[in-house]
Amino acid sequence: MSHNIYLYILVMAGVTYLIRMLPLVLFRKEITSPFVKSFLFYVPYACLAAMTFPAILTATASVISAVIGFVVALIAAYKEKSLLTVALMACAAVFIAERILEFL
Repeated sequence: MSHNIYLYILVMAGVTYLIRMLPLVLFRKEITSPFVKSFLFYVPYACLAAMTFPAILTATASVISAVIGFVVALIAAYKEKSLLTVALMACAAVFIAERILEFL
């Protein structure tokens, strides 16, 4: 079983290299399409959201407190608070919601 680890590492290195090398080889000219530019601009945000949202819902003792914290974070972010403020407000909301849910 340990002899396969080198194969796994080699495949992982190859895939990682291809993902980074192919755009440089395939797109030699500057991208001028507004659609493609906007698509590429928002891909990192969409990937981050897709990875973060499920973790938000499973990080607390109940989904209710997770949703409360998420809503508080959305409202604080919409009001353009700093990242630290948004995180602290969301944590406080989850903490308070968890304490309230303990009594119910």
